[in-house]
Amino acid sequence: MKKQIRLFLTIWLCLGLAAALGVVCRVQAQGRGPTFLVDPSWPKPLPENWVNGQVSGVCVDAQDNVFIVNRNDMTDKEAEVAHQAPPYVEFDPDGNVVNSFGDWKAVPNITHGCTIDYENNFWTAGNGDGIIQKYTHDGKLLMQIGQKGVVDTSDGTLKGTQFESRPVLHAIRHSGRSREWGRLRRWRLRQQSRSCFRSIRDIPTPVGHQGTKEEADAGVGGAFMQVVHCVVIGNDNLVYVCDRHGDRIQVSDKMGNFKNNI
Repeated sequence: MKKQIRLFLTIWLCLGLAAALGVVCRVQAQGRGPTFLVDPSWPKPLPENWVNGQVSGVCVDAQDNVFIVNRNDMTDKEAEVAHQAPPYVEFDPDGNVVNSFGDWKAVPNITHGCTIDYENNFWTAGNGDGIIQKYTHDGKLLMQIGQKGVVDTSDGTLKGTQFESRPVLHAIRHSGRSREWGRLRRWRLRQQSRSCFRSIRDIPTPVGHQGTKEEADAGVGGAFMQVVHCVVIGNDNLVYVCDRHGDRIQVSDKMGNFKNNI
């Protein structure tokens, strides 16, 4: 009888230790966070002897297909033996090219950034002019805002004076969920389902002004330095603005009321 009791207690002790070790291992795994490894086989070799320029944007659709934004800046040496890849290239999850689109004569200057909306459309922009383009998933141009090569300033160039009386389309670096419409201003958007934007309101609302170094150092809200590099609406419905040369992220509500700096 004593042997049976000892065996019973030993079994429960082992089970208890196993459970405890399992909890510890799970906690340690959670504390470490995810681990990422480079997959040298992804993507697969590009077709037709293509060569990418700088990749200035990456976005993923609901089927885990990956789109890259490619710049037309291959080197002279590369041009002797290869061809410039199209502006936008789509890969399947295994790294195979499944589509490409875009006309270098029509896409934004200095292509930069992309996003896929809830209808599977592809949005993109550039930081060499003031246009935004919307394509179907397979690459048909649906809409363009602004004029290629023209910035909405006093002389139509990136160095011109920005208008204070209206929003500007100026050096748009990112076309994300909240789509950045210019360095210092945004257009008010009407938010719809799934945190995407369907339509633009008729009346744009200016937000912020050209900041100074003193304002940036003091953390003054709404004072943006030379480049506003991204605008994103978080799950908390606050607007996060990347103020690159101000070395901070400015946080506000959707009406532009400043909340805090990060």
